[in-house]
Amino acid sequence: MPIALAHEFWLVPVTTPMTVGSVAHVGIKVGEFFQGEPLGWSAPQTVSLGLHTASGNLDMLPLLALRGATPELSVPLRTPGTTMLTFDSQPNFITLPADTFHAYLHYEGLDFIKARRVASGDDKKPGRERYRRFVKTLIRVVPAAPAATEPEPDTTFSRVIGQQLEIVPLNNPLTMAPGDDLQVKLLFEGKPLAGALVKAWHRKPGQFLVVHAMTAADGTATVTLPHPGAWMVSVVHMVPAVGVKDTDWDSLWANLSFGLAAPASGQPALQ
Repeated sequence: MPIALAHEFWLVPVTTPMTVGSVAHVGIKVGEFFQGEPLGWSAPQTVSLGLHTASGNLDMLPLLALRGATPELSVPLRTPGTTMLTFDSQPNFITLPADTFHAYLHYEGLDFIKARRVASGDDKKPGRERYRRFVKTLIRVVPAAPAATEPEPDTTFSRVIGQQLEIVPLNNPLTMAPGDDLQVKLLFEGKPLAGALVKAWHRKPGQFLVVHAMTAADGTATVTLPHPGAWMVSVVHMVPAVGVKDTDWDSLWANLSFGLAAPASGQPALQ
């Protein structure tokens, strides 16, 4: 398959932990194999942009410039625990030759769409698609000084935001160790999505890794994360487009990014 047509889109993970009172600078990248080119933050390309913590939610969209693009988004870190940044894109459109479209469907675990095209006699026609992005990144934030008491449990990492296609981690990847299992739940329009292909991506010098899993009937999947560093988890789903001129399919791209901490001193990472 021409992989270049299956571009991932992610919020660049921030190295954590960061301290309360600091500012995280978050970029966007698009590319292949978890390496890509930076994009700017642009209000015209954004449907929603939210900052979520144990203290509540903040609409970040008014902070974006109405014209031009900002290379990085400055995210204030004011609450200990997990800070989650979420972004939903405006739709974009693409038309692919039939063979290219079918190869892309297979690569993303969407063979059921090809089966529908074959059944309807449309499998020789180009694939006309509208695509949108629904992405998240998680940032671990710690107090600037040790707290006198144990902090309240923070479940922000697993908060359901309401994205049309949403990856919800069921255990906190920011507190995991290399070799642990990450459990996620995939929601489409708020309901569990079964049979979706989940990919967990990792890259370090000299090595690239993708871990695959399929969601069960309840929308859950488990992936083992063997290495510390930056990770992203991605899913693509597709449905027939309704009420859109010259477009046959709606594709929804969900992505979750985070940094997995290195093991404690004296405990070697898995190789």
